[in-house]
Amino acid sequence: MTPVRAARLRGTELVGMAGGALLVAGVFLPWYATDAANAHSQVDGRTGSLSAWDVHPILRWLLLAAATAPFVLAWIILRGHALSWARGEMTVVTSIAAFGLVAYNGFVDRPGDIAISLKVGFAVALVATVVMILAAAKRSSESERPRKPPGTI
Repeated sequence: MTPVRAARLRGTELVGMAGGALLVAGVFLPWYATDAANAHSQVDGRTGSLSAWDVHPILRWLLLAAATAPFVLAWIILRGHALSWARGEMTVVTSIAAFGLVAYNGFVDRPGDIAISLKVGFAVALVATVVMILAAAKRSSESERPRKPPGTI
């Protein structure tokens, strides 16, 4: 059994975990607000400020799962697990997918009928995914395996 050593963690992992925690917080903060002056401004028959947890029954679980990726990366690094890929690559992929889901649901396919505005929770979730991407990309760019010349297998 490989011993856990906190000295293996770098600042990038801590920043990534902060991004994951921020994403969790963003899921529960208000994402959308209806226009009180417009009776037709509703999200699934509800009015007021609504969080991603309130509005997106599947997306909320996907975002919470994505938020665990930096913590899994930190665990892999703490334990010194051997991987066939650079540490951080899968966290980058997961974070990019989370960014795409958040951006799509805020900018392209916003729920509700009319007059739905974005609130702070959406921005927090979007920033959190960017933080996770940058931290994991920094970690995966640190060379852990020797580079091969182009064209070699």
